[in-house]
Amino acid sequence: AAIGSVTAVQGVNVSAELAGKIVELGFESGAVVKAGDLLVRLDTSSEEAQLRAAEAQVDWARISAERARKLRAENTLSQSELDSAEASLKQNQANADAIRAAIAKKSIRAPFAGQLGIRLVNLGEFLDVGKPIVSLQALDTVYVDFSLPQQELAQVKPGMQVRVQADTYPGQRFAGELTAINPDLDTATRSVRLRATLSNADGRLRPGMFARAEVILPQAENLVVVPATAVLNAPFGDSVYVIENRPASTNGPAGLVVRQQFVRIGRARGDFIAIETGIQPGEKVVSAGVFKLRNGMSVVENNELTPKPSAAPKPADS
Repeated sequence: AAIGSVTAVQGVNVSAELAGKIVELGFESGAVVKAGDLLVRLDTSSEEAQLRAAEAQVDWARISAERARKLRAENTLSQSELDSAEASLKQNQANADAIRAAIAKKSIRAPFAGQLGIRLVNLGEFLDVGKPIVSLQALDTVYVDFSLPQQELAQVKPGMQVRVQADTYPGQRFAGELTAINPDLDTATRSVRLRATLSNADGRLRPGMFARAEVILPQAENLVVVPATAVLNAPFGDSVYVIENRPASTNGPAGLVVRQQFVRIGRARGDFIAIETGIQPGEKVVSAGVFKLRNGMSVVENNELTPKPSAAPKPADS
């Protein structure tokens, strides 16, 4: 199990590559668009005038080049003059193409299909280079990125099933597949970053959501588990209190006493935690109030606890 976040397979804040005044808005906030749909058109009146002048220069350069070829064929014009005329034609064509490209860039279109966010610009506004226009997110498929400690790396591989839960939808689990594992580890935390891919046709998972991811291991393990409240954490080691029967003696009547047992804990799930070493299956442990106990103390067993521990707890006030 790990904590992660939802990210879009394709997501971008659409912005302008060139500055200009907005003369047309082709979308509404929250709309679903296809790749190539017009979002914003900027004023191109100056570029269109420049283009007409550039096209006139191209026409004149083409005529001059054709005339130079004929004269060269008649051997009345030098080769260098013909080369100069053809170079002038290419240069003028390139100038016209550059102006056409600038005009095209002032028609801002959706780079891919997806859902738009809230519009951040208005008609008539002057748009600076790089200013955000609207968020565009493809939601049909989403990623969940999360990290695991390096000790778990040997157990995971691409293709494993992943279950994801989001606080937005309590009690619901979304199925996915582990699709990528980072080749390097974070040197600060010694953890490896993983990515799961989930189908999201209904669009319920949104980029930026907090998520809990669980990688489903291919094999089952037999573990000794106790409620997490049974473990007493301390700097010198983790321990639990085991309940034992004390026979009657001169020191007192028969009853129940507790023995502090140091343990090594493993993975946690829900309200339970695995015990790797220290206690055996079937032993009774104290599950509440362990900080009040001392080794050898007499106790009375009371199992009327509320709430009961669960592997998938659902607190009423969460």
